[in-house]
Amino acid sequence: MKVDQETLHKIAHLARLEVKPEEEADLLTSLNGVLTWMEQLNEVDTTGVEPLTHISMEMNALREDVVGNHLPREQALSNAPQHDERFFEVPKVLE
Repeated sequence: MKVDQETLHKIAHLARLEVKPEEEADLLTSLNGVLTWMEQLNEVDTTGVEPLTHISMEMNALREDVVGNHLPREQALSNAPQHDERFFEVPKVLE
């Protein structure tokens, strides 16, 4: 696939980008280079290769949710600028 000037303008419009006329030639060269590289990747034989679902084999180290000795509510609320004796009060963010 080859990107022409009309396609470049359409892509720029969809991406809400302002492309200056003096930048068009460089952008066309770059886009066409990327597409050429992607076409080369399509030629690689991937038979028997499983799709990659995660970039690393690390797993989340989850812990049990255990009730323990924590800061008492009264002490936690003692330095809060606003509270209602049970919860912190914060300014409304969403309408």
